[in-house]
Amino acid sequence: MLRTLSIRDFVIVDSIELEFSAGFTVFTGETGAGKSILIDALTLALGGRGDASVVREGAAKADITADFAVNEQARDWLAANEFSVEEGGALLRRVIDNAGRSKAYINGVAATAAQLRELGDMLVDIHGQHAHQSLMKTEAQRVLLDGQAGAGADADVKAVAASHKAWRALARQLQEFETNAANVLYERERLEWQVNELEKLAVKPGEWAEVTNEQSRLSHAASLLEGAQEALAALSESEDHPILSQLSSLNQKLGKLANIDTGLQAIVDLIEPARIQLQEAVYAINDYLDRVDLDPERLRQVESRMEAIHSAARKFRVTEEDLPDEHAKLAERLTQIADASDIEGLRKQEEKLKAAYLDVAGRLSATRAQAARQLGEAVTKAMQELNMTGGRFEVALNPGEPTAHGLEQVEFLVAGHAGVAARPLAKVASGGELARISLAISVITSNATTTPTLIFDEVDSGIGGGVAEVVGRLLRRLGQERQVLCVTHLPQVASQAGQHFQVAKGTLDNGKTASRIDVLDAKARVEEVARMLGGLEITATTRKHARELLAS
Repeated sequence: MLRTLSIRDFVIVDSIELEFSAGFTVFTGETGAGKSILIDALTLALGGRGDASVVREGAAKADITADFAVNEQARDWLAANEFSVEEGGALLRRVIDNAGRSKAYINGVAATAAQLRELGDMLVDIHGQHAHQSLMKTEAQRVLLDGQAGAGADADVKAVAASHKAWRALARQLQEFETNAANVLYERERLEWQVNELEKLAVKPGEWAEVTNEQSRLSHAASLLEGAQEALAALSESEDHPILSQLSSLNQKLGKLANIDTGLQAIVDLIEPARIQLQEAVYAINDYLDRVDLDPERLRQVESRMEAIHSAARKFRVTEEDLPDEHAKLAERLTQIADASDIEGLRKQEEKLKAAYLDVAGRLSATRAQAARQLGEAVTKAMQELNMTGGRFEVALNPGEPTAHGLEQVEFLVAGHAGVAARPLAKVASGGELARISLAISVITSNATTTPTLIFDEVDSGIGGGVAEVVGRLLRRLGQERQVLCVTHLPQVASQAGQHFQVAKGTLDNGKTASRIDVLDAKARVEEVARMLGGLEITATTRKHARELLAS
Protein backbone atom coordinates (compact mmCIF):
# COMPACT_ATOMS: atom_id res chain seq x y z
CA MET A 1 0.00 0.00 0.00
CA LEU A 2 0.98 3.65 -0.42
CA ARG A 3 2.47 4.92 2.84
CA THR A 4 3.65 8.43 2.00
CA LEU A 5 3.66 10.80 -0.95
CA SER A 6 5.99 13.79 -1.19
CA ILE A 7 5.43 16.42 -3.91
CA ARG A 8 7.62 19.46 -4.53
CA ASP A 9 7.26 22.15 -7.21
CA PHE A 10 4.74 20.20 -9.28
CA VAL A 11 2.28 22.28 -11.39
CA ILE A 12 0.69 24.50 -8.68
CA VAL A 13 1.97 22.47 -5.71
CA ASP A 14 4.76 24.10 -3.70
CA SER A 15 5.53 21.39 -1.13
CA ILE A 16 3.26 18.67 0.22
CA GLU A 17 3.98 15.67 2.48
CA LEU A 18 1.11 13.18 2.88
CA GLU A 19 0.80 10.06 5.03
CA PHE A 20 -1.79 7.45 4.11
CA SER A 21 -3.51 4.70 6.02
CA ALA A 22 -5.16 1.49 4.91
CA GLY A 23 -8.82 1.42 3.95
CA PHE A 24 -10.86 4.00 2.03
CA THR A 25 -9.45 7.53 1.63
CA VAL A 26 -11.03 10.45 -0.25
CA PHE A 27 -9.76 13.75 -1.66
CA THR A 28 -12.26 16.55 -1.98
CA GLY A 29 -12.15 20.24 -2.74
CA GLU A 30 -13.56 22.89 -5.00
CA THR A 31 -13.21 22.60 -8.76
CA GLY A 32 -9.74 23.70 -9.87
CA ALA A 33 -8.21 23.27 -6.42
CA GLY A 34 -5.85 20.56 -7.72
CA LYS A 35 -7.44 17.29 -6.60
CA SER A 36 -6.44 15.39 -9.73
CA ILE A 37 -2.96 16.93 -9.62
CA LEU A 38 -2.23 14.48 -6.79
CA ILE A 39 -3.10 11.57 -9.07
CA ASP A 40 -1.00 13.09 -11.86
CA ALA A 41 1.97 13.41 -9.50
CA LEU A 42 1.64 9.81 -8.33
CA THR A 43 1.31 8.67 -11.95
CA LEU A 44 4.60 10.42 -12.70
CA ALA A 45 6.30 8.62 -9.81
CA LEU A 46 4.97 5.38 -11.25
CA GLY A 47 6.75 6.00 -14.56
CA GLY A 48 4.16 8.07 -16.43
CA ARG A 49 5.11 10.57 -19.12
CA GLY A 50 6.22 14.02 -18.03
CA ASP A 51 7.84 17.11 -19.48
CA ALA A 52 8.95 20.57 -18.44
CA SER A 53 5.34 21.77 -18.21
CA VAL A 54 4.86 19.88 -14.91
CA VAL A 55 7.51 22.00 -13.16
CA ARG A 56 5.98 24.78 -11.07
CA GLU A 57 6.59 28.21 -12.55
CA GLY A 58 9.87 29.67 -11.29
CA ALA A 59 11.15 26.34 -9.90
CA ALA A 60 14.19 24.40 -11.13
CA LYS A 61 12.64 20.95 -10.97
CA ALA A 62 9.62 18.93 -9.89
CA ASP A 63 10.37 16.15 -7.39
CA ILE A 64 7.86 13.42 -6.50
CA THR A 65 8.57 10.55 -4.09
CA ALA A 66 6.14 7.73 -3.24
CA ASP A 67 6.82 5.21 -0.48
CA PHE A 68 5.05 1.84 -0.71
CA ALA A 69 4.84 -1.20 1.49
CA VAL A 70 5.36 -4.02 -1.01
CA ASN A 71 3.73 -7.40 -1.52
CA GLU A 72 5.62 -10.61 -2.28
CA GLN A 73 5.38 -10.14 -6.06
CA ALA A 74 6.93 -6.67 -5.90
CA ARG A 75 9.57 -7.86 -3.43
CA ASP A 76 10.61 -10.65 -5.83
CA TRP A 77 10.77 -8.11 -8.69
CA LEU A 78 13.03 -5.82 -6.64
CA ALA A 79 15.37 -8.68 -5.84
CA ALA A 80 15.45 -9.91 -9.46
CA ASN A 81 16.32 -6.40 -10.67
CA GLU A 82 18.94 -5.88 -7.95
CA PHE A 83 17.11 -3.18 -6.00
CA SER A 84 17.32 -3.51 -2.23
CA VAL A 85 14.11 -3.78 -0.19
CA GLU A 86 14.38 -1.07 2.44
CA GLU A 87 12.23 -1.48 5.56
CA GLY A 88 9.92 -3.83 3.68
CA GLY A 89 9.09 -1.18 1.10
CA ALA A 90 9.87 0.51 -2.18
CA LEU A 91 10.72 4.18 -2.52
CA LEU A 92 9.89 5.41 -6.03
CA ARG A 93 11.22 8.84 -6.99
CA ARG A 94 10.90 10.89 -10.16
CA VAL A 95 12.64 14.21 -10.86
CA ILE A 96 11.94 16.38 -13.93
CA ASP A 97 13.84 19.63 -14.43
CA ASN A 98 12.62 22.76 -16.22
CA ALA A 99 14.45 21.65 -19.39
CA GLY A 100 12.33 18.49 -19.53
CA ARG A 101 15.12 16.09 -18.45
CA SER A 102 13.90 13.22 -16.31
CA LYS A 103 15.57 11.04 -13.66
CA ALA A 104 14.09 8.02 -11.89
CA TYR A 105 15.12 6.16 -8.74
CA ILE A 106 14.01 3.02 -6.90
CA ASN A 107 15.21 2.80 -3.29
CA GLY A 108 17.85 5.41 -4.06
CA VAL A 109 19.28 3.56 -7.06
CA ALA A 110 19.00 5.04 -10.56
CA ALA A 111 16.28 3.35 -12.61
CA THR A 112 14.46 3.80 -15.89
CA ALA A 113 10.91 5.08 -16.33
CA ALA A 114 10.07 1.66 -17.76
CA GLN A 115 11.22 0.00 -14.52
CA LEU A 116 9.07 2.43 -12.52
CA ARG A 117 6.08 1.47 -14.68
CA GLU A 118 6.77 -2.25 -14.36
CA LEU A 119 7.02 -2.05 -10.58
CA GLY A 120 4.13 0.43 -10.37
CA ASP A 121 1.79 -2.00 -12.14
CA MET A 122 2.30 -4.38 -9.21
CA LEU A 123 1.54 -1.69 -6.63
CA VAL A 124 -1.21 0.58 -7.98
CA ASP A 125 -4.22 0.31 -10.29
CA ILE A 126 -5.59 3.70 -11.43
CA HIS A 127 -9.10 4.16 -12.80
CA GLY A 128 -9.29 7.58 -14.45
CA GLN A 129 -12.34 9.82 -14.72
CA HIS A 130 -12.61 9.01 -18.43
CA ALA A 131 -12.38 5.24 -17.94
CA HIS A 132 -15.95 4.80 -19.18
CA GLN A 133 -14.94 6.17 -22.58
CA SER A 134 -12.53 3.28 -23.15
CA LEU A 135 -15.40 0.85 -22.56
CA MET A 136 -16.68 1.83 -26.00
CA LYS A 137 -13.67 0.25 -27.65
CA THR A 138 -13.70 -3.44 -28.53
CA GLU A 139 -10.03 -3.82 -27.70
CA ALA A 140 -10.50 -2.35 -24.21
CA GLN A 141 -13.44 -4.69 -23.60
CA ARG A 142 -11.37 -7.71 -24.62
CA VAL A 143 -8.42 -6.68 -22.41
CA LEU A 144 -10.73 -6.10 -19.45
CA LEU A 145 -12.38 -9.52 -19.85
CA ASP A 146 -9.03 -11.29 -20.15
CA GLY A 147 -7.81 -9.48 -17.04
CA GLN A 148 -10.90 -10.66 -15.17
CA ALA A 149 -10.21 -14.25 -16.30
CA GLY A 150 -6.94 -14.33 -14.36
CA ALA A 151 -3.35 -15.49 -14.84
CA GLY A 152 -4.34 -18.58 -16.84
CA ALA A 153 -5.98 -16.44 -19.47
CA ASP A 154 -2.97 -14.14 -19.59
CA ALA A 155 -0.73 -17.09 -20.44
CA ASP A 156 -3.18 -18.27 -23.11
CA VAL A 157 -3.42 -14.76 -24.61
CA LYS A 158 0.36 -14.69 -25.07
CA ALA A 159 0.38 -18.25 -26.43
CA VAL A 160 -2.38 -17.44 -28.94
CA ALA A 161 -0.50 -14.37 -30.20
CA ALA A 162 2.75 -16.33 -30.60
CA SER A 163 1.03 -19.30 -32.24
CA HIS A 164 -0.89 -17.07 -34.67
CA LYS A 165 2.32 -15.25 -35.63
CA ALA A 166 4.14 -18.52 -36.39
CA TRP A 167 1.20 -19.93 -38.36
CA ARG A 168 0.64 -16.81 -40.48
CA ALA A 169 4.38 -16.42 -41.17
CA LEU A 170 4.54 -19.94 -42.62
CA ALA A 171 1.30 -19.41 -44.52
CA ARG A 172 2.78 -16.28 -46.14
CA GLN A 173 5.95 -18.23 -46.99
CA LEU A 174 3.86 -20.96 -48.63
CA GLN A 175 1.85 -18.41 -50.60
CA GLU A 176 5.02 -16.61 -51.67
CA PHE A 177 6.55 -19.86 -52.91
CA GLU A 178 3.45 -20.82 -54.83
CA THR A 179 3.35 -17.36 -56.43
CA ASN A 180 7.06 -17.08 -57.17
CA ALA A 181 8.05 -20.70 -57.73
CA ALA A 182 10.27 -19.85 -60.74
CA ASN A 183 12.19 -17.19 -58.81
CA VAL A 184 12.66 -19.51 -55.85
CA LEU A 185 13.99 -22.24 -58.14
CA TYR A 186 16.48 -19.81 -59.70
CA GLU A 187 17.60 -18.66 -56.26
CA ARG A 188 18.07 -22.28 -55.17
CA GLU A 189 20.23 -23.10 -58.20
CA ARG A 190 22.36 -20.01 -57.63
CA LEU A 191 22.88 -20.88 -53.98
CA GLU A 192 23.73 -24.49 -54.82
CA TRP A 193 26.47 -23.31 -57.19
CA GLN A 194 27.87 -20.85 -54.64
CA VAL A 195 27.84 -23.35 -51.78
CA ASN A 196 29.45 -25.99 -54.02
CA GLU A 197 32.24 -23.55 -54.95
CA LEU A 198 32.99 -22.80 -51.33
CA GLU A 199 32.78 -26.45 -50.30
CA LYS A 200 35.40 -27.34 -52.90
CA LEU A 201 37.63 -24.55 -51.66
CA ALA A 202 36.99 -25.60 -48.02
CA VAL A 203 38.53 -22.56 -46.37
CA LYS A 204 38.93 -23.13 -42.64
CA PRO A 205 38.55 -20.41 -40.00
CA GLY A 206 41.93 -18.73 -39.48
CA GLU A 207 43.48 -20.40 -42.55
CA TRP A 208 44.17 -17.15 -44.40
CA ALA A 209 46.41 -15.89 -41.60
CA GLU A 210 48.24 -19.23 -41.52
CA VAL A 211 48.96 -19.39 -45.28
CA THR A 212 50.05 -15.76 -45.51
CA ASN A 213 52.48 -16.31 -42.65
CA GLU A 214 53.83 -19.51 -44.23
CA GLN A 215 54.20 -17.82 -47.63
CA SER A 216 56.16 -15.00 -46.08
CA ARG A 217 58.45 -17.45 -44.31
CA LEU A 218 59.04 -19.66 -47.37
CA SER A 219 59.61 -16.74 -49.73
CA HIS A 220 62.32 -15.41 -47.42
CA ALA A 221 63.83 -18.78 -46.51
CA ALA A 222 67.26 -18.03 -48.10
CA SER A 223 67.54 -14.73 -46.26
CA LEU A 224 66.41 -16.34 -43.03
CA LEU A 225 68.97 -19.14 -43.33
CA GLU A 226 71.78 -16.75 -44.17
CA GLY A 227 70.95 -14.41 -41.30
CA ALA A 228 70.63 -17.22 -38.77
CA GLN A 229 73.94 -18.84 -39.86
CA GLU A 230 75.74 -15.49 -39.68
CA ALA A 231 74.43 -14.92 -36.16
CA LEU A 232 75.49 -18.46 -35.14
CA ALA A 233 78.98 -17.92 -36.52
CA ALA A 234 79.42 -14.63 -34.70
CA LEU A 235 78.26 -16.13 -31.44
CA SER A 236 79.99 -19.51 -31.34
CA GLU A 237 81.39 -20.94 -34.59
CA SER A 238 83.65 -18.21 -36.00
CA GLU A 239 87.36 -19.08 -36.23
CA ASP A 240 88.19 -15.49 -35.29
CA HIS A 241 87.31 -15.23 -31.60
CA PRO A 242 83.49 -15.87 -31.41
CA ILE A 243 81.63 -13.73 -28.92
CA LEU A 244 80.68 -16.57 -26.61
CA SER A 245 84.30 -17.76 -26.34
CA GLN A 246 85.54 -14.23 -25.67
CA LEU A 247 82.93 -13.72 -22.98
CA SER A 248 83.74 -17.06 -21.30
CA SER A 249 87.47 -16.25 -21.36
CA LEU A 250 86.87 -12.77 -19.98
CA ASN A 251 84.69 -14.15 -17.23
CA GLN A 252 87.36 -16.66 -16.20
CA LYS A 253 90.04 -13.96 -15.99
CA LEU A 254 87.87 -11.63 -13.95
CA GLY A 255 86.93 -14.56 -11.70
CA LYS A 256 90.60 -15.15 -10.87
CA LEU A 257 91.14 -11.43 -10.28
CA ALA A 258 88.10 -11.35 -8.00
CA ASN A 259 89.92 -13.80 -5.74
CA ILE A 260 92.50 -11.06 -5.27
CA ASP A 261 90.09 -8.11 -5.07
CA THR A 262 86.51 -8.97 -4.10
CA GLY A 263 85.38 -5.64 -5.53
CA LEU A 264 85.42 -7.32 -8.99
CA GLN A 265 82.97 -10.06 -7.93
CA ALA A 266 79.93 -7.89 -8.65
CA ILE A 267 81.11 -7.46 -12.25
CA VAL A 268 81.62 -11.22 -12.61
CA ASP A 269 78.06 -11.75 -11.33
CA LEU A 270 76.75 -9.44 -14.04
CA ILE A 271 78.68 -11.05 -16.93
CA GLU A 272 77.79 -14.68 -16.08
CA PRO A 273 74.02 -14.33 -16.79
CA ALA A 274 74.85 -12.66 -20.10
CA ARG A 275 77.05 -15.64 -21.05
CA ILE A 276 74.25 -18.05 -20.13
CA GLN A 277 71.72 -16.10 -22.23
CA LEU A 278 74.06 -16.11 -25.23
CA GLN A 279 74.50 -19.89 -24.87
CA GLU A 280 70.69 -20.29 -24.87
CA ALA A 281 70.55 -18.14 -28.01
CA VAL A 282 73.04 -20.45 -29.74
CA TYR A 283 70.89 -23.50 -28.90
CA ALA A 284 67.76 -21.70 -30.24
CA ILE A 285 69.47 -20.72 -33.51
CA ASN A 286 70.65 -24.30 -34.07
CA ASP A 287 67.10 -25.53 -33.51
CA TYR A 288 65.74 -22.94 -35.92
CA LEU A 289 68.29 -23.93 -38.64
CA ASP A 290 67.19 -27.55 -38.28
CA ARG A 291 63.59 -26.55 -39.10
CA VAL A 292 64.06 -23.92 -41.82
CA ASP A 293 64.88 -25.14 -45.27
CA LEU A 294 64.49 -24.04 -48.87
CA ASP A 295 61.33 -25.70 -50.33
CA PRO A 296 60.34 -24.11 -53.67
CA GLU A 297 57.62 -26.71 -54.29
CA ARG A 298 55.92 -25.97 -50.99
CA LEU A 299 56.17 -22.26 -51.73
CA ARG A 300 54.37 -22.79 -55.07
CA GLN A 301 51.62 -24.78 -53.31
CA VAL A 302 51.09 -22.11 -50.67
CA GLU A 303 50.99 -19.28 -53.23
CA SER A 304 48.51 -21.24 -55.34
CA ARG A 305 46.28 -21.69 -52.27
CA MET A 306 46.51 -17.99 -51.50
CA GLU A 307 45.50 -17.08 -55.02
CA ALA A 308 42.48 -19.42 -54.88
CA ILE A 309 41.30 -17.95 -51.58
CA HIS A 310 41.89 -14.39 -52.76
CA SER A 311 39.99 -15.01 -56.01
CA ALA A 312 37.01 -16.51 -54.14
CA ALA A 313 36.91 -13.60 -51.72
CA ARG A 314 36.86 -11.16 -54.61
CA LYS A 315 34.09 -13.15 -56.33
CA PHE A 316 31.88 -13.24 -53.22
CA ARG A 317 32.76 -9.65 -52.28
CA VAL A 318 34.00 -10.45 -48.79
CA THR A 319 37.40 -10.43 -47.12
CA GLU A 320 39.51 -13.59 -47.17
CA GLU A 321 38.99 -13.98 -43.41
CA ASP A 322 35.18 -13.88 -43.86
CA LEU A 323 34.94 -16.69 -46.43
CA PRO A 324 34.12 -19.42 -43.83
CA ASP A 325 31.28 -17.28 -42.40
CA GLU A 326 29.99 -16.55 -45.90
CA HIS A 327 29.99 -20.28 -46.63
CA ALA A 328 27.96 -20.99 -43.48
CA LYS A 329 25.48 -18.20 -44.25
CA LEU A 330 24.88 -19.34 -47.84
CA ALA A 331 24.54 -22.97 -46.73
CA GLU A 332 21.89 -21.98 -44.16
CA ARG A 333 20.00 -19.97 -46.77
CA LEU A 334 20.16 -22.92 -49.18
CA THR A 335 18.70 -25.18 -46.49
CA GLN A 336 15.85 -22.73 -45.95
CA ILE A 337 15.19 -22.51 -49.70
CA ALA A 338 15.34 -26.28 -50.02
CA ASP A 339 12.84 -26.67 -47.20
CA ALA A 340 10.64 -24.00 -48.78
CA SER A 341 10.82 -25.77 -52.11
CA ASP A 342 9.15 -28.79 -50.54
CA ILE A 343 5.62 -27.50 -51.06
CA GLU A 344 3.96 -30.60 -49.66
CA GLY A 345 6.15 -30.44 -46.59
CA LEU A 346 5.28 -26.76 -46.20
CA ARG A 347 1.58 -27.48 -46.44
CA LYS A 348 1.79 -30.17 -43.78
CA GLN A 349 3.78 -27.86 -41.50
CA GLU A 350 1.27 -25.04 -42.06
CA GLU A 351 -1.60 -27.39 -41.16
CA LYS A 352 0.26 -28.44 -38.03
CA LEU A 353 0.81 -24.82 -36.92
CA LYS A 354 -2.83 -23.99 -37.67
CA ALA A 355 -3.99 -26.92 -35.54
CA ALA A 356 -1.72 -25.79 -32.69
CA TYR A 357 -3.18 -22.27 -32.94
CA LEU A 358 -6.78 -23.55 -32.94
CA ASP A 359 -6.02 -25.70 -29.91
CA VAL A 360 -4.70 -22.88 -27.73
CA ALA A 361 -7.27 -20.41 -29.11
CA GLY A 362 -10.05 -22.85 -28.25
CA ARG A 363 -8.72 -23.12 -24.69
CA LEU A 364 -8.72 -19.30 -24.45
CA SER A 365 -12.30 -19.20 -25.77
CA ALA A 366 -13.44 -21.59 -23.04
CA THR A 367 -11.69 -19.48 -20.37
CA ARG A 368 -13.28 -16.33 -21.77
CA ALA A 369 -16.75 -17.92 -21.80
CA GLN A 370 -16.51 -18.71 -18.09
CA ALA A 371 -15.15 -15.24 -17.25
CA ALA A 372 -17.88 -13.63 -19.40
CA ARG A 373 -20.62 -15.39 -17.42
CA GLN A 374 -19.08 -14.40 -14.09
CA LEU A 375 -18.52 -10.76 -15.10
CA GLY A 376 -22.04 -10.51 -16.53
CA GLU A 377 -23.62 -11.82 -13.33
CA ALA A 378 -21.48 -9.60 -11.08
CA VAL A 379 -22.12 -6.38 -13.04
CA THR A 380 -25.83 -7.18 -13.35
CA LYS A 381 -26.03 -7.56 -9.57
CA ALA A 382 -24.19 -4.26 -9.06
CA MET A 383 -26.55 -2.51 -11.52
CA GLN A 384 -29.50 -3.34 -9.26
CA GLU A 385 -27.75 -1.57 -6.38
CA LEU A 386 -26.93 1.41 -8.61
CA ASN A 387 -30.58 2.22 -9.33
CA MET A 388 -30.75 0.27 -12.60
CA THR A 389 -33.39 -2.18 -11.37
CA GLY A 390 -34.14 -4.89 -13.92
CA GLY A 391 -31.06 -3.95 -15.93
CA ARG A 392 -28.80 -6.63 -17.29
CA PHE A 393 -25.18 -6.77 -18.41
CA GLU A 394 -23.80 -9.43 -20.73
CA VAL A 395 -20.49 -10.18 -22.40
CA ALA A 396 -20.97 -11.55 -25.92
CA LEU A 397 -18.29 -13.63 -27.60
CA ASN A 398 -18.99 -13.23 -31.29
CA PRO A 399 -17.25 -15.76 -33.59
CA GLY A 400 -14.87 -14.13 -36.06
CA GLU A 401 -11.87 -14.73 -38.25
CA PRO A 402 -8.82 -16.21 -36.47
CA THR A 403 -6.61 -13.36 -35.25
CA ALA A 404 -3.70 -12.85 -32.89
CA HIS A 405 -6.33 -12.18 -30.19
CA GLY A 406 -8.30 -15.40 -30.64
CA LEU A 407 -11.38 -16.76 -32.38
CA GLU A 408 -13.97 -14.27 -31.14
CA GLN A 409 -14.78 -10.58 -30.80
CA VAL A 410 -15.59 -9.50 -27.25
CA GLU A 411 -18.58 -7.15 -26.97
CA PHE A 412 -20.24 -5.67 -23.87
CA LEU A 413 -24.04 -5.65 -24.04
CA VAL A 414 -26.50 -3.95 -21.71
CA ALA A 415 -30.24 -3.83 -21.18
CA GLY A 416 -31.21 -0.70 -19.25
CA HIS A 417 -34.34 -2.27 -17.73
CA ALA A 418 -36.30 -5.49 -17.65
CA GLY A 419 -38.05 -6.84 -20.72
CA VAL A 420 -35.69 -5.49 -23.40
CA ALA A 421 -32.95 -7.21 -25.35
CA ALA A 422 -29.38 -6.42 -24.46
CA ARG A 423 -27.67 -4.24 -27.06
CA PRO A 424 -24.10 -2.92 -27.50
CA LEU A 425 -23.05 -0.71 -24.61
CA ALA A 426 -22.11 2.26 -26.80
CA LYS A 427 -25.53 2.38 -28.46
CA VAL A 428 -27.94 2.17 -25.57
CA ALA A 429 -26.33 3.54 -22.42
CA SER A 430 -26.91 7.17 -21.47
CA GLY A 431 -24.12 9.20 -19.89
CA GLY A 432 -25.33 8.49 -16.36
CA GLU A 433 -25.91 4.81 -17.03
CA LEU A 434 -22.50 4.48 -18.65
CA ALA A 435 -20.82 6.09 -15.65
CA ARG A 436 -22.59 3.70 -13.27
CA ILE A 437 -21.83 0.61 -15.36
CA SER A 438 -18.20 1.72 -15.70
CA LEU A 439 -17.92 2.16 -11.94
CA ALA A 440 -19.47 -1.25 -11.32
CA ILE A 441 -17.03 -2.88 -13.74
CA SER A 442 -14.09 -0.99 -12.20
CA VAL A 443 -14.99 -2.12 -8.69
CA ILE A 444 -15.66 -5.72 -9.72
CA THR A 445 -12.55 -6.13 -11.85
CA SER A 446 -10.39 -4.42 -9.21
CA ASN A 447 -11.72 -6.85 -6.64
CA ALA A 448 -10.41 -9.70 -8.81
CA THR A 449 -6.84 -8.37 -8.91
CA THR A 450 -4.11 -8.59 -6.27
CA THR A 451 -2.98 -4.96 -6.69
CA PRO A 452 -2.78 -3.57 -3.13
CA THR A 453 -3.68 0.08 -3.92
CA LEU A 454 -6.64 1.17 -6.07
CA ILE A 455 -7.19 4.78 -7.16
CA PHE A 456 -10.44 6.14 -8.53
CA ASP A 457 -10.17 9.60 -10.07
CA GLU A 458 -13.71 11.07 -10.25
CA VAL A 459 -15.13 7.85 -11.69
CA ASP A 460 -18.38 8.77 -9.90
CA SER A 461 -19.07 11.72 -12.21
CA GLY A 462 -22.53 11.65 -13.76
CA ILE A 463 -24.27 10.11 -10.75
CA GLY A 464 -25.82 11.50 -7.60
CA GLY A 465 -28.50 11.07 -4.95
CA GLY A 466 -29.10 7.63 -3.50
CA VAL A 467 -26.92 6.04 -6.19
CA ALA A 468 -23.96 8.10 -4.94
CA GLU A 469 -24.48 6.68 -1.46
CA VAL A 470 -24.42 3.15 -2.90
CA VAL A 471 -21.21 4.00 -4.74
CA GLY A 472 -19.67 5.18 -1.49
CA ARG A 473 -20.62 1.93 0.22
CA LEU A 474 -19.13 -0.08 -2.66
CA LEU A 475 -15.83 1.76 -2.36
CA ARG A 476 -15.81 1.45 1.43
CA ARG A 477 -16.46 -2.28 1.10
CA LEU A 478 -13.58 -2.54 -1.34
CA GLY A 479 -11.43 -0.59 1.14
CA GLN A 480 -11.88 -3.36 3.70
CA GLU A 481 -9.76 -5.63 1.50
CA ARG A 482 -7.19 -3.18 0.10
CA GLN A 483 -6.20 0.48 0.10
CA VAL A 484 -8.62 2.64 -1.92
CA LEU A 485 -7.95 6.31 -2.79
CA CYS A 486 -10.71 8.28 -4.45
CA VAL A 487 -10.98 11.82 -5.83
CA THR A 488 -14.66 12.73 -5.57
CA HIS A 489 -17.08 15.64 -5.67
CA LEU A 490 -19.95 13.68 -4.09
CA PRO A 491 -20.65 14.17 -0.36
CA GLN A 492 -22.34 10.76 -0.22
CA VAL A 493 -19.05 9.13 -1.31
CA ALA A 494 -16.80 11.33 0.83
CA SER A 495 -18.80 10.57 3.96
CA GLN A 496 -18.02 6.83 3.64
CA ALA A 497 -14.23 7.27 3.84
CA GLY A 498 -12.06 6.42 6.80
CA GLN A 499 -9.53 9.15 5.93
CA HIS A 500 -10.40 12.51 4.38
CA PHE A 501 -8.06 15.02 2.70
CA GLN A 502 -9.24 18.47 1.61
CA VAL A 503 -7.51 20.12 -1.34
CA ALA A 504 -7.65 23.91 -1.57
CA LYS A 505 -5.90 26.78 -3.27
CA GLY A 506 -3.91 29.26 -1.27
CA THR A 507 -1.51 32.16 -1.79
CA LEU A 508 2.20 31.93 -0.96
CA ASP A 509 4.28 34.73 0.53
CA ASN A 510 5.46 35.67 -2.96
CA GLY A 511 1.86 36.15 -4.09
CA LYS A 512 1.72 33.01 -6.25
CA THR A 513 -1.14 30.53 -6.07
CA ALA A 514 -0.47 27.03 -4.76
CA SER A 515 -2.46 23.97 -3.73
CA ARG A 516 -2.48 22.86 -0.13
CA ILE A 517 -3.85 19.66 1.39
CA ASP A 518 -5.19 19.24 4.91
CA VAL A 519 -6.11 16.09 6.80
CA LEU A 520 -9.59 16.66 8.19
CA ASP A 521 -10.62 15.76 11.71
CA ALA A 522 -14.22 14.97 12.63
CA LYS A 523 -15.28 18.63 12.98
CA ALA A 524 -13.56 19.69 9.76
CA ARG A 525 -15.15 16.79 7.90
CA VAL A 526 -18.60 18.04 8.86
CA GLU A 527 -17.74 21.45 7.40
CA GLU A 528 -16.33 19.98 4.18
CA VAL A 529 -19.23 17.58 3.60
CA ALA A 530 -21.62 20.47 4.34
CA ARG A 531 -19.82 22.59 1.75
CA MET A 532 -20.18 19.77 -0.77
CA LEU A 533 -23.88 19.56 0.02
CA GLY A 534 -24.74 23.24 0.05
CA GLY A 535 -22.06 25.14 -1.84
CA LEU A 536 -20.35 28.29 -0.54
CA GLU A 537 -23.03 29.14 2.05
CA ILE A 538 -23.01 26.57 4.82
CA THR A 539 -26.13 26.55 6.98
CA ALA A 540 -27.17 24.70 10.07
CA THR A 541 -29.33 22.47 7.86
CA THR A 542 -26.43 21.46 5.63
CA ARG A 543 -24.27 20.83 8.71
CA LYS A 544 -27.01 18.61 10.15
CA HIS A 545 -27.30 16.72 6.88
CA ALA A 546 -23.50 16.36 6.77
CA ARG A 547 -23.44 14.91 10.29
CA GLU A 548 -26.18 12.46 9.33
CA LEU A 549 -24.21 11.32 6.25
CA LEU A 550 -21.05 10.85 8.29
CA ALA A 551 -22.92 9.01 11.03
CA SER A 552 -24.43 6.61 8.50
